[in-house]
Amino acid sequence: MREITYADALKEAMCEEMRKDKRIILMGEDVGIYGGAFGVSRGMFAEFGEERVRDTPISELGITGCAVGAAMTGLLPIVEIMFSDFITLAMEPLCNQGAKNRFQFGGQGAVPMVLRAPGGSGTGAAEQHSQSPEAWVANIPGLKVVIPSTPYDAKGLLKASIYDPNPVVFLEQKLLYRTKGPVPDPAEDYTIPLGKADVKRQGKDATIITYGRMVQRCLKAAQSFEAKGVDLEVIDIRTLVPLDKETLIASAKKTGKVLVVYEACQTGGFGGEIVSVIVESEAFFYLDAPVKRLGGMDVPIPYNPHLEAQVVPTEEKIAAAVESLLK
Repeated sequence: MREITYADALKEAMCEEMRKDKRIILMGEDVGIYGGAFGVSRGMFAEFGEERVRDTPISELGITGCAVGAAMTGLLPIVEIMFSDFITLAMEPLCNQGAKNRFQFGGQGAVPMVLRAPGGSGTGAAEQHSQSPEAWVANIPGLKVVIPSTPYDAKGLLKASIYDPNPVVFLEQKLLYRTKGPVPDPAEDYTIPLGKADVKRQGKDATIITYGRMVQRCLKAAQSFEAKGVDLEVIDIRTLVPLDKETLIASAKKTGKVLVVYEACQTGGFGGEIVSVIVESEAFFYLDAPVKRLGGMDVPIPYNPHLEAQVVPTEEKIAAAVESLLK
């Protein structure tokens, strides 16, 4: 199977669906001629034109409000917010209007829009361009929240998100854009349903549950334990909302030990929700140790690269947490 970048997988998903369905449009700051802040939409303006790849003013509130209205009236808009931190400026139309429409109208309405946003740290973009806001939006009923970790997942999940009748917040960790992975040829079309976790590594001694950029770090940490005779299972939840609780509970019952790893600040992070899912289920009676969580430090993301690297879980921190769990 060919290998392409995470960014190219996202672009392929959008282009392939836009060729099939003229209702799909892309909106955002510099998504047109410039090709997007991270180059994801490069070349799309030339193919689809200014009506369907629309450069917008610098107003996240306005962009998102337009997308909500467009989705309610028959289009399938994809919004690119340049940095996920700026979702704060779009919360009113996203959370108060888009997220609540289907509920307000008893399921008769639909807001089939995708809000794509690069998030997370690691690029030296400092505290106002490096946050991980997934817990903010996961707290809003009516929004779906997706965070793919591989090019394969990014393409399949984005295709599914485009046609979902609910608004989907699609978060893309910035350091993943240039990573490569196997993706089927465009002729071999596929989608990945929202709400289905992926067991990235089978194991029997302990479970690591994670998502986004932390998936690769957890896989490397798990590999380092092979020489010690410890077999770790790594689960990528892929979608926070809806959450595949069944897969998480089944793994916890199988291994009896669970570590939850996430990049966002530990306090109030989505990892706490994952812990609750396990301890409030029948898996609680199979646990050999309390469920542990390892999140980022409760500080703004520093600009200094050495400090920035230490405020989120590293492979060393993940390994140390596993060691503590196994004792």
